[in-house]
This record gives sequence, C-alpha cells and structure tokens, in this order.
Amino acid sequence: MPEPGPYPHPPAGPHQPHGPTVALPVIAPRPAPPPRRRRFAHTLTARAVLVTCAVALVSVLVTALVAVPLAVRGVERRDSEALAAQARLAADVLRVRPSRQRDAAGERLIRQLRQQEIDVYVVQGGAVDRPGLPRQVVNRIAAGRDVSGRRLVNGERALVEGRALPGGSGVVLTRATTDGPWRQVLRSLWLPLLAGLAAGVVAALLLARRLARPIRHAATAAARLRAGDRAVRVPVEPPDEVADLAHALNGLAAALATSEGRQREFLLSVSHELRTPLTAIRGYAEALADGVVGPDEAPGTGRTMLAEAEHLDRLVSDLLALARLEAADFPLEPVPVDLVRLAVDAERTWSDRCAAVGVPFRVEVPDAPVPAYTDPGRIRQVVDGLLENALRVVPPGAPVVLAVRPAGPTPAAGGFVEVRDGGPGFTDDDLAVAFERGALHQRYRGVRKVGSGLGLALAAGLVRRLGGQIVAGHAAEGGAAFTVRLPGDPYPTRTSV
Repeated sequence: MPEPGPYPHPPAGPHQPHGPTVALPVIAPRPAPPPRRRRFAHTLTARAVLVTCAVALVSVLVTALVAVPLAVRGVERRDSEALAAQARLAADVLRVRPSRQRDAAGERLIRQLRQQEIDVYVVQGGAVDRPGLPRQVVNRIAAGRDVSGRRLVNGERALVEGRALPGGSGVVLTRATTDGPWRQVLRSLWLPLLAGLAAGVVAALLLARRLARPIRHAATAAARLRAGDRAVRVPVEPPDEVADLAHALNGLAAALATSEGRQREFLLSVSHELRTPLTAIRGYAEALADGVVGPDEAPGTGRTMLAEAEHLDRLVSDLLALARLEAADFPLEPVPVDLVRLAVDAERTWSDRCAAVGVPFRVEVPDAPVPAYTDPGRIRQVVDGLLENALRVVPPGAPVVLAVRPAGPTPAAGGFVEVRDGGPGFTDDDLAVAFERGALHQRYRGVRKVGSGLGLALAAGLVRRLGGQIVAGHAAEGGAAFTVRLPGDPYPTRTSV
C-alpha cells in the first residue's frame, strides 16, 4: 500500500540509461455495430397501431352492442304504435257484417292495409273470417278484450293489435316481425366501424412516432456510448418519463467520461511509479554487469536494488489487492478484536520508526477494552497504511496520533480507530476525492512526497468489505484525520484477539 520516500539514484556510468519509456496503449473507440434489421411487427410503432386499432374496434363493438338493441326496440315500438293506431281506425270504420255486405269504405281500408303488409282478421260471433289467427286471440276478442303484443300467426312471429267491438266481434291487425331493423342497423354499422379503424390507424401512427422517437434517440446514443463516444448527449424533451431517460443517459455519459479520465490519469501515475524503480534496478544492474561498481560498493548496490524491488513488489501487491477487493472470494476472517490491544501492538512498531525521523508518535486509548468484530490482519493493514501515509508527509517535530475510542455504550456498538497527523493536511476539495484511486497523487505529485496513489483507495475498499466506514477530515493537530468505524461483536462474550 505505502511506499518509501525518495528513491536512491544509481551511480552514473558510461552505459547509464535514461530510463525506459513506458508507452500506454492507445485504445481506439470500437466502431459502432451496424444497425440491426428490425421486423415491423416487432417494433413499437406496429404494436401501438395494433393496440389503438383494437381499442377503436372494441369501442365500436361495445357501442354497437348497446345502441343496436335500443335502436331495434325503438323501431319495433314505433311499428307497434302505428299498428295500434291503424287497429283503432279499422275498428271505427269497419262495421262487422258478413263479407258480402261490407261497405265500400271497409273494403278500401282493408286493401290499403294489406298493401302495407298488414293482415286484417275480422272476428264475428267468436269466429274469425279466415284461418291463421291463434285461438287465444280470437277468444279474447270474442270476450270483449283488446289484444296487443306479439303472437304466432300462421307459424310466424307477428305484431298483433286487436280491438273488440260490441256483440263478441272485433278486428285484428297483424304484421310479421322480421330482422329488417337488425339488418338496417348492422348495415349502417360498417361505416362508423371503418371510420373508427381508420382514425385508430392514423392516431396510432402519430402516437407511435412520437413515442418511438426519443427511444430511437436513446438507442442511438447508447450505441455511440458503447463505441466509445463520450460526448454524445440525448435531447431532453417531455413527457417526464422520456426526460428521465434522457437525463439518465446523459448522466451515464458524463460519468463514463469522468471515470475514463480518472482511469487514464491513474494509469499515467502508476506507469510513472513503475518506471522509477525499474529505472533504478536496470541502471544498477547494467553498472554491475559493466564493472562500474567495484567490489566494495557491491553490497550497498545490492541493498539499494533490493529496496527498489521491494517497493515494486508492494506496488504490484497493492494493484492486485485493489483488483481483488470486489471479488466474491476475497479472503476475510472476521473475529472478535480488542482495538485497544491492536493500537498497543502498532505502537511497538511505529514508535521507533517515527522516532528515527524526529516525529513524536502518540497513542490515545481508553482504560477499558474496545471490542469490534473484524479481520485483525486486514484492519492492521489499514492502520499501517494510514500511519505510513502520515509519516511520509509530516515534518520533523509534528505529531502522529493513533487513537481508539468506543462507538457507543455497549460492546455491540463497535469502535473507532483514528489516525491524525500534524502535516500539511487536505483542503475540502481534497477530502471529497481522498479515497479515489490516484486523485491526491495526481494533485500533489511534485509538490509533496506522495505514494503510489493506491493506499487510501485500498484502505477504503478494505474497510468497506469489513462492514465498516472510513471518513477523511481535518485533524486538531493541523493535518489530516482518518477515522475508521468498525462494527461491534454480535456475541460480546467471546474472547477478543
């Protein structure tokens, strides 16, 4: 995670290289794939047209189911009322007598009614003048009661209107009921049905084009994003759902551009960090091979090369650890841990290192244990990394503090581990990106001593995998403060390590 400060430079020699040039590969954007051929039946336009036409068809059919019976009943009611009026007129005009004695007016009325497809039956003395009329109707007329309704006449359903006359006589008018009203109404239904379907198709085409346009724009933008174009933006237009989609794609494009920019900066900084120890190791190796370094200087040269190799090994280890942090099989062994004991153990290691460079090292711990449930090896790795970062930047005489305190009144609350220093510290903008890979390294390279740019990102990843939280802030000593909160032991009766 951390690394030593300035690198020792190899001795100058006739074959001393200026350092290898590490060229980053240029990743060209992938060409956008050719547009996939779409079948019309599978498009949003086709489905919108079908749905709208189906809605229009259902609306017309429902209207027909409601309106046609009402219209037919209205026609039949008008026919029944007209037949009843004609029956009253016939009863007033006809004088019931034998057929030979009917007057001219009665005969003329009967002919007119039959021309209108109305049959006339004359009942006299309980007998009808011609067959076909139901016996119940004849008996009712003979009994002096009128008849109105539908009956079977000559085997066919017909409207029947009968009026009784004195003396058991009467007149009965009948008109056959056919499906004429139904045919008439159904024939008139085709025009509104076709008009509704045509209107549905036109409305569906307009609606589908309006709905599909932002989706096509979004698909085109996504294809360009996949091809590497990070400058693409989708126009934001109503409705709200389409605007939300456009905002999401535009935010994704901006996030990808930012992420790739940081990735490029990170690769540049890592390549620089790899180049420096490689240059030193190669320079010393060539000096040894060419005999520039004498036998007396060989042990010191070997120690320098070993230090550079160890630094390179730590850098590669940090890179591998960062790559594995998000893997599901990242090894973690959480156990009950006493954070006070962990701080005391760290003091034994770091007090001498800080004293060697004139930096006071102080440990602040409570009198009682502070239990937590974490991986002791991993959390010690985090603490060592934070202390290494602090020691790198603090000037002689400025303090480095390792503090531990409980997070709550119960052991299940967990605890805090804090590393503070009296170094130059960070600005508020620095704190916002403190745990991003290479962010602070890029800002302060050449300004102050920096590491590989991976230490804080690795610490944040480890703490997150351990179920804790890490925050960066300003220390009371004037420098930076990193506070790690670790979860408590769910079973506090167990023995802490």
